[in-house]
Amino acid sequence: MARKTQISKEVILETALKMLIRDGYSAVNIKTLSKEIGCSTQPLVWHFDNMEGLRKALAEYAVSFANKKLKPLSENAVSGFSEIGNAYVDIAFDMPNLFKYLFLNEGSNYCMGTFEMILSAINNQNLIAKIASFYSIPTYKTLDYLTNTIVYSHGLLVAIVSGTIKVDRQTAKEKVHNACCAFLLQAGGDIKKAQKENNSLKNEGSNNEE
Repeated sequence: MARKTQISKEVILETALKMLIRDGYSAVNIKTLSKEIGCSTQPLVWHFDNMEGLRKALAEYAVSFANKKLKPLSENAVSGFSEIGNAYVDIAFDMPNLFKYLFLNEGSNYCMGTFEMILSAINNQNLIAKIASFYSIPTYKTLDYLTNTIVYSHGLLVAIVSGTIKVDRQTAKEKVHNACCAFLLQAGGDIKKAQKENNSLKNEGSNNEE
């Protein structure tokens, strides 16, 4: 007869992610996790066999969680790219432990390549074509513009999360926006269109807050 457990895998992973975000990855192990849930270690061993299995499952769960946070609501490629940038900043400020885990590979080899996943996400021909058309620049320059913006944003947020520089959330978003405009100008894009689009996004944000 198969063994039964009353604690679901979803509950375990949800709690593990909560602990990771709150206390950091190093605080998550079978003993501390079972204590947080309020159960014995048996359900965790039943679902994941050992800590190695839990680490792999948690990495996948954390990546899925972050992907949902980074998914833009707008179907407009330009607005969507801006939303991703803002969401990236928000993760760094709201969940620095998760940011370190996913993007700095802090404590887990299973999340290596997460940043590369962000870069590959922009290497989407449909997205590149739409942004190239909107800003009237060649597709190869569009890819450079997108890549440069993301690399700059990543470097800035790593410095913020690690405590190398201290700025508030709004300043970080402004720095990302200014860099984005600079890279667009470098690529030969229509900067007036970019400014107009940015003002439109700000107005939408203000309306949503009301």
